[in-house]
Formats: sequence, structure tokens, C-alpha cells
Amino acid sequence: MERTEVLDLMGTLKLYGMRSAYDEIMGVAIKRQHEPPRIVGDLLQAEVSEKQARSIKYQLTVAKLPLAKDIDDFDFTGTPVNENLIRDLTGGAFIADQRNVVMVGGIGTGKSHLAIAIARARIRNGARGRFFNVVDLVNSLEIESRAGRQGRIADHLT
Repeated sequence: MERTEVLDLMGTLKLYGMRSAYDEIMGVAIKRQHEPPRIVGDLLQAEVSEKQARSIKYQLTVAKLPLAKDIDDFDFTGTPVNENLIRDLTGGAFIADQRNVVMVGGIGTGKSHLAIAIARARIRNGARGRFFNVVDLVNSLEIESRAGRQGRIADHLT
């Protein structure tokens, strides 16, 4: 089978990761004389990696995070914020334990920055997330309630 046919079939099957990595993987495989199972494995790994990257990108979009913030960008010096606790939260144990995180503080204390950073860290590790500020969430819940559709937002988030 010709290269173009292989690439067309990969496109038809929506194996975009394999298709984009095909030439590089085949070039290396020919030079190093890899066996067919190794080549197939490398192509499959390229596909899995591409699908994971696409999923993370999609989940970051769905999360509607207002800014791109990370824990390493936050300056913990001079704040009462417990850095170890925040770093533990990025690990996601609170999700496995079915616990909530509520951040309370004045304007400019870093609540949004830290919430976004935690959400981004968890999304990169396969979790889903959604950013709301309290006012928007309460307003959405009230509108939902008036329309007789209580629970739809909660159902969508779980």
C-alpha cells in the first residue's frame, strides 16, 4: 500500500495522531530496522498522545477559565495563603474524596488565580472543571429555578 493511501485511510478513520506522526515514525523505524509490532506500537502511542492533548485542549475551553494562570505564577510571599495546601489541592485528592474547595478573601488576594491554577492542573490530569464566580452561578441557578428546570446546572457539572 502506498504512503498516500495509508495516510488517507488514517484520515478516514480519524487517526490524526497516527497520520501526523507517520512519516517520522516510519523514518526512524526504517533507519533502526524496527519490527512491525514496534512500529504499530509507536503509531498507537502517537494516536493516544494526540487524543489526550486534544481532550485537554477541549476541556480547558469548556471550563471557561477567564485567564491562563498556574501555581508557579502565584507569589506566595507576603500572603497568608498556605502554599503547601494549595499545592496539595493541585494533586486532586479533594476530588477523589468528593470534597469541595471554597476560597474566601478580599479583593486582590489571589482567589481567582489559585482557583484557575488548581482547575488547570486537574484538567491536565484528566479531570473536568468549570469556572464560575459566585454572582454568576447564583444568578444562573435563580434563572434555572424560575424556569422550572432546577438541577440542570448541577447535572451538567457532575
